[in-house]
Amino acid sequence: MVENRSFHSKVRTLIIYLIVLLLGFSCLLPLLNILAISFSGSAAVSANRVGVLPVDFTLTAYDKILSDGQFWHSFMLSVIRVILALVLNLALTIPMAYAMTKSKKEFRARNIYMNLLIFAMLFNGGMIPTYILVRNLGLLNSIWSLVLPGALPIFNVIMLMNFFLGIPKSLEEAALIDGASPFQVLIKIMVPCAKPSIATVSLFSIVGSWNDFFSGLIYMQKVENYPIMTYIQSLNVDIQELLKSGASSSTLENVTELSNRNLNAAKIVVAVVPLLMIYPILQKYLITGMVMGSVKE
Repeated sequence: MVENRSFHSKVRTLIIYLIVLLLGFSCLLPLLNILAISFSGSAAVSANRVGVLPVDFTLTAYDKILSDGQFWHSFMLSVIRVILALVLNLALTIPMAYAMTKSKKEFRARNIYMNLLIFAMLFNGGMIPTYILVRNLGLLNSIWSLVLPGALPIFNVIMLMNFFLGIPKSLEEAALIDGASPFQVLIKIMVPCAKPSIATVSLFSIVGSWNDFFSGLIYMQKVENYPIMTYIQSLNVDIQELLKSGASSSTLENVTELSNRNLNAAKIVVAVVPLLMIYPILQKYLITGMVMGSVKE
């Protein structure tokens, strides 16, 4: 009887592994298809002959993107934007989250600020008022127009606040008895204990800033000021324009090997690569930070 149970248990485990494997492959399949399209010829792509392997292998799509000087300018602009946004987000989110953990006796205006945070998270001015505000502040065509409107992510504040509330109060009280200031308690005790949650909000900030293309489309009036996502979104293949501009025969020959589907697939691949390099570093903190920062016992 024990042997039968053991056998049935192994069969169930095998079936579960097979189901998970199939589900994982089904999630991976579209990505493999996009990667294959980016390396395939336009004729094969137009005929829907591309599966998970490239057909008529070509690097034309990547040549068009990577040989463009504006691409690298926009890439560096996005890197700077991500760094500025990350530093500003953490500099504002961590102190505010810590302040929100205080009782009303310790911080009299705590409930007022908390209500303002909840209200601002649920309701916002919208695109047009935000654009008018950015314009009136003289931030159009400036990198600060991409950073300042999202300087304080309220969801991150609440998640980090709940993580701080899960840290034993005795640690803070012991530090205060030893003569530490509130700022020293935050930097030397709360921040080191909250590394998983801070890594999680950092990942949210990096991914959000990198993937955002709409802000660049609204606030940047010149192509040279576009962040990378906005710039690659604006790329397309227009043979008629090349004919009008008197492009050389070699240029036209290369472009005929390229379609907008190839180019769009290459855009996705190029855009995802930096995130794939960062995500494995912070992934181990992601689940821990989200779970411990979303539930307060």
